[in-house]
Amino acid sequence: MANAQGPRGPQKAARTPAQAVIYWGAVVGVWGLIFLVAFFAVFAVDLPDTSKLYDVKRQPSISYLDRSGALVAVRGSQFAPPVDLDKLPKYVPAAFVAIEDRWFYWHPGFNPWGMLRSGIYNATHNGGPLRGGSTITQQLARNLFLTPNQNYRRKAQELILAIWLEAKFSKKEILALYLNRVYFGAGAYGIEAAAQRYFGKPASQLTIGESALLAGMMKGPSRYSPVSSTDRAARRATVVLDEMVRTRAITPDQRAEAFRTPVRVNPVLANQRAQYFTDWVDDQVRSLVGEPTEDLVVETTLDLPIQAAAEQSLSRGVTAAAGQGVQQGALVAIDGEGRIRAYVGGARYADSQFDRATMAQRQAGSAFKPFVYLTAMEQGRTPATPVVDEPVKIGDWEPKNYTNKYLGPMTLETALAQSINTVAARLANEVGTGNVASTARRLGITSRIQLDPSMALGAVEVSPLDMAQAYAPFANGGFLAHGYGIERIRTASGKVLYDHGVDKPERKPVIGSPALQYMNQMMRQVIASGTGTRARVPGFDIAGKTGTTSDYRDAWFVGYTGGFVTAVWVGRDDNTPMKRVTGGGAPAGVWHDFMTAALPRLRTQAIPGGTVTPPPVEAPAPDPIGDLLSGNPAPAEAPAEKPKTEDIPF
Repeated sequence: MANAQGPRGPQKAARTPAQAVIYWGAVVGVWGLIFLVAFFAVFAVDLPDTSKLYDVKRQPSISYLDRSGALVAVRGSQFAPPVDLDKLPKYVPAAFVAIEDRWFYWHPGFNPWGMLRSGIYNATHNGGPLRGGSTITQQLARNLFLTPNQNYRRKAQELILAIWLEAKFSKKEILALYLNRVYFGAGAYGIEAAAQRYFGKPASQLTIGESALLAGMMKGPSRYSPVSSTDRAARRATVVLDEMVRTRAITPDQRAEAFRTPVRVNPVLANQRAQYFTDWVDDQVRSLVGEPTEDLVVETTLDLPIQAAAEQSLSRGVTAAAGQGVQQGALVAIDGEGRIRAYVGGARYADSQFDRATMAQRQAGSAFKPFVYLTAMEQGRTPATPVVDEPVKIGDWEPKNYTNKYLGPMTLETALAQSINTVAARLANEVGTGNVASTARRLGITSRIQLDPSMALGAVEVSPLDMAQAYAPFANGGFLAHGYGIERIRTASGKVLYDHGVDKPERKPVIGSPALQYMNQMMRQVIASGTGTRARVPGFDIAGKTGTTSDYRDAWFVGYTGGFVTAVWVGRDDNTPMKRVTGGGAPAGVWHDFMTAALPRLRTQAIPGGTVTPPPVEAPAPDPIGDLLSGNPAPAEAPAEKPKTEDIPF
């Protein structure tokens, strides 16, 4: 008989297929167990405390009211009592399952196929955010216990917690927790709060279309908001409705009916205005009363009907001037006490939240000239003081007029009305640019003011709020009026935490007579016969000044009547030139549009102060500071920096 042993010993019989399956299954099982132990050992060591599952922590809400008590906006979080899933129409939770996790009722807390797809995507798209592939259970785990940071450790912990949730709760309980805790934007947490905030109704009354809109927001509450992104939200809701039909949550007929039934967003949100203003005062609340620990009510100075007119006027004006390169604008209106009645920081808040009313510093152009002329009036000149529009040289600077023409002899009143550059430059040189800066600072300009000769033509960066409050003394009889937006802060129960009227200092006079009357007389002529005629509102006592800067980068109109000032700026955020847009054009048009709507509501009176008869004209006394700045030797001082702007008057 042949020997069964080979040269290296006996041979093992080959495994049958069944034995191979068992063997390799055992090997994979052992290594899988080792992997799971290692996985949990690495990622479960710093898992969050799950004992606080039902604790609800929220930032207190802050309700902002206008000066008549109307609701302007609500900031902070809004929670509502948990809703019972059985009391919701079946299509409400079905909408979320259809679009977020259609295998929800069959998976163990995670979807392997979804994870595989997201893993392939993440491996092939380096540098970007990770694609989640998360189930509803995983989203709930993230919302309850984890941060939104996108990294592999957080995803691993999310998976562990999802498995724990599936072991502890039923699918119905998980879905109820999810719907009651998920964030829907606009400060609303949970389906009940979202239904109330977006549609003004309880969740039990949501329609199919409303449910689809809310479910669609899960992809990004801000990006798919039915308030700020209506078209995008509607397209997303259509996808949700299609998925609901696909999963048989609704019938095709119900889908068609949803399209025929209009969805009406809560008018408080749909018509929400003053977003820039709310952002501005929201920052101030914490500096005034500290971090809120309970719901607050903030009574503001805003007047919602006037605010609506301001937003509409600015939007129309920017749109109308888009062909000239205008992209953005800002408007601030304050009364004689400094109360901000309208505040618009941009043409459209949904497109850009950058607040140009206070955060943007733009050159003032000729809108700065009233501070030059006021300084001259306070030094003894009058509107009738004779001057000459002719070439002038100050140091190595030779300012030019917008028309490149010179009109010869005229009065200071005519020079301001026509915004003559040569006269303003010589006048600032005579009275002293340091004195001009002191005047502007005294009236309310808070930004840095450079003292080069070019400051006379507005080479000074200011904000619209600065300009509005600095013109206020011309409108209110000569008193300082620092712009403010908060009258009172109180708790929801009524406890007053801050009151602007408490310990309020006496009004400080900053312009005396006759300088105030002279300035109002001259700035009326800007409207009557000068560069600002487009701003004229028949039947009202109006005064103001236009302003345009280098290469048409900025255009202004700042105007006022008795006790009410409005500053308007238009331009481009990148500071590139517009196409010959002057202060007497688009800004004056916005100003006229707004004031035509606002003035009848305000019931304003004539500009206070009346008129005075100027004394006989006398030649101005020599000014040694002016001589110094005009180019005479100054051994101890460096030469002035060249101006940074062109010489455009409007």
